[in-house]
Amino acid sequence: MARFLVLWRTNPVAPWPRDPVEYSKLVERMWAVIDDAIKKGTVKEHGSFLDGAAGYSIGEGEAVDVFRSINMFLPYVLFEVHEIIPYEKSKEIQRALLKGLIATAKK
Repeated sequence: MARFLVLWRTNPVAPWPRDPVEYSKLVERMWAVIDDAIKKGTVKEHGSFLDGAAGYSIGEGEAVDVFRSINMFLPYVLFEVHEIIPYEKSKEIQRALLKGLIATAKK
C-alpha cells in the first residue's frame, strides 16, 4: 500500500460563499469528509499550517483513491500530491544505483 503526502491550500479564486452561514455549512461538509477518511484509516494525519489557509495530510492507499478524494474538494482546495518512498527502500535503491555506477566507472 502506497503512502502519500498531500499538501493543500485554499483556492482564493474559488466561489466561496460570502454568507457566513453558507460558508460554515461548506466547511462542515469538508471536515466531515476528512473525519470519515481518518475513521476509515485512509488519512493517517491531517493538519493546518499557521496561516490557516494551507496544510497537509498523510494517507495510505492507491493513487486512484487519492485522486478521487482530492477531487471532492475542488475547486475550493488546491493540492500537491507526493508519493512517499520509505527511507529503507530509498537507501536500497540508491545503493544499487551507486554500485552500478562504481562498476561502470571501473571498466
